[in-house]
Amino acid sequence: MHNTGTDGAAARRPDGMDDLFLSLERELAVFLRRARASSGEMAREVHPDLEPSAYGLLVRLADVGEQRATELACYVGVGKATISRQLRALDDLGLVAREKDPADGRAVLVRLTDEGLARFTRVRNARRDRYARRLASWDRGEIGELARLLHRLNEEQEQEQEQERELHEERAADEARGSTAEPGREAADG
Repeated sequence: MHNTGTDGAAARRPDGMDDLFLSLERELAVFLRRARASSGEMAREVHPDLEPSAYGLLVRLADVGEQRATELACYVGVGKATISRQLRALDDLGLVAREKDPADGRAVLVRLTDEGLARFTRVRNARRDRYARRLASWDRGEIGELARLLHRLNEEQEQEQEQERELHEERAADEARGSTAEPGREAADG
């Protein structure tokens, strides 16, 4: 499937685009569209009124247990107002419980309720069964390679996002101090 020249280099179209990366972009777009649709379906299976975007919060809480609301917001990449609204909705549906953090009364700890965990686990297990059926014809080595490559892609994206967050925080701190120098560079003396 790779479109390479005789020297092994990726073939380029007349507009300069690399066919290999265009193919990857196309396949990722299809995969992400299907993942969003699947997330919406799974959210409705957990509870008919559950927003698809809040499903990821249930995944995180099931995987790591109780967390601060601010940690959840950072993990899913949303602001305080958005996470507060989503957690309030999950709480209203009886899927999560929010409590003051005994170590810091200003912070809120969030955990799945027994009902939330039971509903989420039922849906997650059904999804895993679907994956197993869809990939039944695949060699286990191919499944392992796909998992390894997706993990690598996710890790690199997470590192890039963390660097962008740090740069944003540096710029915000500089602006708060009234500095016009770029992060990492000192302002020139006049």
